[in-house]
Amino acid sequence: MPLETTLMVGGEAGQGVQSVGFLLAKAFARGGYHVFADQDYESRIRGGHNFFRIRVKDKPVSAVSETIDFLLALNKETIDLHHRELSRNGIIIYDGENIKTGASDRFFSIPLEKIAAEKAGDKIMSNTVALGAVLGLVGYELNILLKLLREHFSKKPEVAEQNVKAVRAGYDYAQAEFNGKPGLKLNIINDKAQMMLLNGNEAVSLGALAAGCKFMSAYPMTPATPIMEYLASKSKEFNIAVVHAEDEIAAINMAIGAAFAGARAMTATSGSGFCLMVEGLGLAGITETPVVIVDGQRPGPAVGLPTRTEQGDLQFVITAHHGEFPRAVLAPATVEDAFWLTVKAFNIAEKYQLPVIILIDHYLSTAYNTVEPFDLSKVTIERGILFSGKDEDPAAYKRHLVTESGISPRAFPGLSKALVMTDSDEHDEAGHLTESAQERTAQVQKRLRKLAGLVKEMALPRRYGLKEADLTLIGWGSTYGALREAVDILRRGGQSVNLLHFNELYPFPAKIASVLSRAKATCVVENNATGQLARLIRAETGIGVSGKVLKFDGRPFTPAIIIDGLRKEGLV
Repeated sequence: MPLETTLMVGGEAGQGVQSVGFLLAKAFARGGYHVFADQDYESRIRGGHNFFRIRVKDKPVSAVSETIDFLLALNKETIDLHHRELSRNGIIIYDGENIKTGASDRFFSIPLEKIAAEKAGDKIMSNTVALGAVLGLVGYELNILLKLLREHFSKKPEVAEQNVKAVRAGYDYAQAEFNGKPGLKLNIINDKAQMMLLNGNEAVSLGALAAGCKFMSAYPMTPATPIMEYLASKSKEFNIAVVHAEDEIAAINMAIGAAFAGARAMTATSGSGFCLMVEGLGLAGITETPVVIVDGQRPGPAVGLPTRTEQGDLQFVITAHHGEFPRAVLAPATVEDAFWLTVKAFNIAEKYQLPVIILIDHYLSTAYNTVEPFDLSKVTIERGILFSGKDEDPAAYKRHLVTESGISPRAFPGLSKALVMTDSDEHDEAGHLTESAQERTAQVQKRLRKLAGLVKEMALPRRYGLKEADLTLIGWGSTYGALREAVDILRRGGQSVNLLHFNELYPFPAKIASVLSRAKATCVVENNATGQLARLIRAETGIGVSGKVLKFDGRPFTPAIIIDGLRKEGLV
């Protein structure tokens, strides 16, 4: 039997919920466990209800669990909201001197504030005491966490030692008072484990660095802000310019300018920020400038739910801007996928000289998963057709030369004797403004011819489970982990089910119609209200799906929610 447990840390903003949760997750990862962790927080600096949920397993894991084995409640609201989610043997850890609740053998009261004041000299360290108490209850190796704390506060050694005292006090108290009562002991699997604990934003950032991104401009917008922050923290080390722009309009135009000059460039925002970028998207389209745009989806319209998740921007990013021009849309399914698809996004952008949009969402952006170190030897850089100026005549250079593939040789201003011209109005081959009907037709057709090559770059959806099944689930983006686990649960129950999951969505992958036409029954599972992938499938292939399971309350899917939705649809 696989060893598995789920822990949740809950409290209000300002109580260190995310810090405690992240350190717990990292401590288990350092001991060789596979970890998947998600976080839920409100759009406020203080107050509200936040939680950080950690699923720990000795086998790979990529979805959250519906039940909680350990609930660390930093306030009473956490108990009130989540006590019904406890598993059969689940327990609640809380400070009984400050949180009043009924007696139960499921309640483990620890005087967190008192211990923090006595052992660490400050009651504000109560959350750190709680961190140690959790590890004490499961008998986990304390030194892993102590080392982590010293790393985490490496620039403030005195703060690190204060946290070490608090953690040790919480650990010792739990060991002495409860001595294995929860009934679960987590031993180190491998203290030399090399797995990384990353969230989607960090994976996108690392992918950008690996791909050779040299310019990033953005305006802060949840959930994509950490991409800008991460790249800024690495700017000197990797020689990348990171600009905090005054707004999203400036951000995309700066990125386009840097790309026009020859740098690999990107920007990152949310759906509402992308709305402001649409004019710039068209500029990249008509000037054939390669740029990577990350859209961290969250519920809309307008501000919507700024700290929740949704997959509501698919149709929007495929059709955004007036007029017709090619673009690519990629949607990572996992944290690992976020790294590799970001590398691919930069290559496609330059190879086909067009904008590429990476669709992530709040859930994938902020969820942590253990992944093996990326094999950087597999990273390839494709800059497309470049004008060298050696064998060609610089005086005859035409930035928008009409070619059979639609791709013109690309020269960088000032790096050769070629004169590089382009215009946001329709232009001729040389890049000069024109109103000629003939030139207009030629340039539109030239740009659209790129789709013939681009569609061949789009991977087919990944198949999981049986090659042929009575029911095929179809998903895209961050729903992959929950869908995969739902398939496993249904198959163990005797159901004939498999999964087709898209992470490259536009242009729609070639030959997908023949794959879907063989499915007996199909159900699309999406975090939106209108079934946007189902609509795209119908538009591109003429094939309708048998059912839809849709969720649009701002929260992610879990395997149980998917299975319940399938039952309501009468599909299982």
